[in-house]
Amino acid sequence: MKRKIIGLIVCLCFAFAPGFSSAQDLLIKNGTILTVAKGTISNGDVLVVDGIIKKVGKDIKAPKGIKIVDATGKYVIPGIIDSHTHIALAATNEMGNAITPEVKMREVLNAESTSIYTALSGGVTMVHTMHGSGNPIGGENIVLKMKWGKTSEEMIVHEAYRTLKFALGENPKRASISGVGTPRYPQSRMGVNAIIRREFMKAKNYMEQWDRYLKATKSKKSKKNLVPPRKDLQMEQLADMMRGKMWARCHSYRADETLEFIKLSKEFGFKIAAFEHISEAFKIAKELAEEGIGISIFADSWAYKVEASEGIAYNAAFCTQQGVLVSINSDSGERIRRLFNEAAKSMKYGGLSEEEALKLITINP
Repeated sequence: MKRKIIGLIVCLCFAFAPGFSSAQDLLIKNGTILTVAKGTISNGDVLVVDGIIKKVGKDIKAPKGIKIVDATGKYVIPGIIDSHTHIALAATNEMGNAITPEVKMREVLNAESTSIYTALSGGVTMVHTMHGSGNPIGGENIVLKMKWGKTSEEMIVHEAYRTLKFALGENPKRASISGVGTPRYPQSRMGVNAIIRREFMKAKNYMEQWDRYLKATKSKKSKKNLVPPRKDLQMEQLADMMRGKMWARCHSYRADETLEFIKLSKEFGFKIAAFEHISEAFKIAKELAEEGIGISIFADSWAYKVEASEGIAYNAAFCTQQGVLVSINSDSGERIRRLFNEAAKSMKYGGLSEEEALKLITINP
C-alpha cells in the first residue's frame, strides 16, 4: 500500500512540474490508471488536450508534438475533490448576526491564496469552499476549480448547484455566547433549531406575499394601484431553497439534532445535500440512506470537543456499506494536500476496496 501511495504522489505531481502550463497538452503513457468509475487499466494511457482529458485507454497514439510523460511503475487517479473546505477566502464567518443567508463566499474569494497551490500539490482539482459554522443559517457557498495564477472569476464553477450553509450544535451556540460584541440569540441547541424554523416561516410568508402580488398584476382591475412587497435578500435566499434552487449543507455532529433538521427540511420542503462532519452518522446510517442525504466527514478525527466524543474511525466505511453517499473532506488548508491518504484510512478501518476508497474523494463529493 505504501508503494501505491508513493506512486500516486509522484503521478499527481506531473501536472505541476516545471514547464507544464495550466492548460496543457500531454500524453501519460504506461501507468496504472485507477479510473474509479470503470475499473483499473494496467499499462494504460491518458490523453490530455488543452487541459481536458480527451481519452483514456491503452496504446493511445501520441498526436504530433505532444508532451509525453512516462508513467511506468506509477499510478494515475482522477483529480481529487474536497467537498468541505474554507480555502481561498478572505473571510469565513459573518458574526454580526445569527442569520446571514444573504452573504456569499464568491464575493470574498482570494485568488492569490497560497492554499490553492497547496491543494494542487496534493492532487486536489476542485473544492466546495464554504461559509463557517458560527451561524445557524450562514452564507452561500461556492464551488471552485483550482487554478493557480488565475482570477477568482476564472476559478468559479458556474454550473455547480447552489448550496447554503447551516450549522447545529456547539459552534453556533458558542459563537452566540462568546462572540465579539454583545451576546446574541440563540445560546442553546433548542434555540438554534427554533431560529432556523422561525426564518423559514418568515420566508414562506414572504413567498406568499409575492405570489399574491404577481397574481394581482395579471388582473386589469387591481394592476393600477399595486405596490410590490419589499425585497428582502435574506428571504430571497431561503425562498430559493424552498423553490428547489439551492440545497442545504448542514454542519452537524449528533444524531438527534440531525434527525430534527431532517424533519424541519420536510416541513418546509427544502433539500439537504449533505451533513458536514457528522461523527455520529453511523448511528442513523439507515435514515440517511433512505432520505438520500450524503455526508461529508473526516476520516478518523474525533473527540476534539464534547459533541464529537462518540465518533469512530469506521464511520466512512460503515455508512458506505449502508448505502449512504460518503465523502472525505479536509476542512483544512494543510490536510487538503493529503486527502488521498485520508481516503486510504477507510481501507484499514472498515475494509473498503481501493475503488470504494477513491470514490470518497472523487465521484462522491
